[in-house]
Amino acid sequence: MSSSTQTILEHTQIPRHIAVIMDGNGRWAKKRFLPRVMGHKRGLDALENMVKRCAELGVQYLTVFAFSTENWRRPEDEVSFLMGLFLQALQKQVQHLHENNMRVKVIGNRSRFSEDIRTGIEQAERLTAANMGLTITIAADYGGRWDILQAANRLIQEGVTEITEDMLARHLMLPDAPEPDLFIRTGGETRISNFLLWQLAYTELYFTDTLWPDFDSAALDAAVQSFQKRERRFGRTSEQLPPEQQRSE
Repeated sequence: MSSSTQTILEHTQIPRHIAVIMDGNGRWAKKRFLPRVMGHKRGLDALENMVKRCAELGVQYLTVFAFSTENWRRPEDEVSFLMGLFLQALQKQVQHLHENNMRVKVIGNRSRFSEDIRTGIEQAERLTAANMGLTITIAADYGGRWDILQAANRLIQEGVTEITEDMLARHLMLPDAPEPDLFIRTGGETRISNFLLWQLAYTELYFTDTLWPDFDSAALDAAVQSFQKRERRFGRTSEQLPPEQQRSE
């Protein structure tokens, strides 16, 4: 796969690949005088709704930031709850995804997860590997800088002395997916927080104040509509774009 800095990506009205930072679970719970963990539980419901809507729209890849390398710094009881929620989703939700022809992948450093979670990941990926519908990638214990470093180190181990973009891209955590067309972050923050640093180079960014548990199908449709109004020039001028891709004033 070539980087979008080298090739001009095909324009599509519906994003082929959407990447999401699901932010605001804790604040959603706090506003309702609930424990933070209840926000995470409702956040899982929001993810299920988003998966369904992405499939309806014809999105091919959905990548979500479930747990970053920095999230280990959170309170121990919250981390423990998140791990349990992750395992529960792997055990209870994957069969439904499989029945709907969806593929599940997990990217990140698995070494710090419990044996039960690692086994659950492997079983989910194996069960859904041949499915041809929406690919759902869960980034867990993942960081963009770590991703680039692990790719570079693998190339060094292979004896590569001069690294090209193509070589590095093939060793990143999403080698088989197109680079994201649309990035969504909920919760009001306007940063990408070490998520897919290489892959987001030319992605259209969409930030919303909506807290993740409240991000429903209508909110996703609004993000897609915003994407459809963007000009994706990749270094060209507006005049070089086909008429249907030019933004109307």
